[in-house]
Amino acid sequence: MKNQITPCLWFDNQAEEAAGFYTSLFRNSKIENISRYGKEGFEIHGQKEGTALTVEFQLNGQSFTALNGGPHFKFNPSISIYVVCDTEKEVDFLWENLSESGSVMMALDKYDWSERYGWLNDRYGLSWQISLGKIEHTVQMFSPALMFKGIQHHLAEEAVYYYTSLFPDSLVKHILRYVEGENDTAGTVKHAQFTLRNQTFMIMGSSFPHQFEFNEAISFQVFCDTQDQIDYYWNKLTEGGSEGQCGWLKDKYSVSWQIVPSILGELMSNPEKAGNVMLAFLKMKKFDIQKLIEA
Repeated sequence: MKNQITPCLWFDNQAEEAAGFYTSLFRNSKIENISRYGKEGFEIHGQKEGTALTVEFQLNGQSFTALNGGPHFKFNPSISIYVVCDTEKEVDFLWENLSESGSVMMALDKYDWSERYGWLNDRYGLSWQISLGKIEHTVQMFSPALMFKGIQHHLAEEAVYYYTSLFPDSLVKHILRYVEGENDTAGTVKHAQFTLRNQTFMIMGSSFPHQFEFNEAISFQVFCDTQDQIDYYWNKLTEGGSEGQCGWLKDKYSVSWQIVPSILGELMSNPEKAGNVMLAFLKMKKFDIQKLIEA
């Protein structure tokens, strides 16, 4: 669904394999579309012709994109995927399969917030939080969870209100704060839940200096129907941040976004035109819809 804000997962060259693995684990899941590198732009992207460029897939009806971008960025727990399961059987099944050849951050156990919960990094390094709970509390099965830690911790609450001010159909659902006696700064954000375009996101806070930072390994694709929408999100999200190539940017918290024309997939699906379209957008920072159509 192109109205969704879609998590984009950066792989070296395992995008197709990973998408197949994930869709095999979650119910109501499927691979939707695979675009492939052509010979055009090899001197920039360095990928062999015919290699998967992007793999668009759904997990329980939610959209994800896997991207083969080379070895430049690696997953870390700064952004994880929070998964709500309605049975212990499902929690255990996902835990067993996702943890295989991966690593455990928090053991599968009973915690204050869930009767059965665990946090792991899978075989590709992607971070998952698996929790027994009720879907109606999050509306959806999968929610991106951003960790604001160390010196960024005090910006967590600001970020919640900043993001919800930018997108339509947004709402701050709750902010849970640390209290006296807990192992962090009282009054600061422990956990927050909010919606952007009617999709649930989470922010977690920790003042401890964990050894990971936001990077491009996980970015959020914002699909836009018009150039005005592209201009709006690009201008807003680059305030205090930085511009990247091919529609990528970093916001003022160093979270990565892609501001993408909704028509791009259609243009790239035409074998006769895809090469010229790729050459055009490889030269762009902010996308220009008219130039893509002309290409």
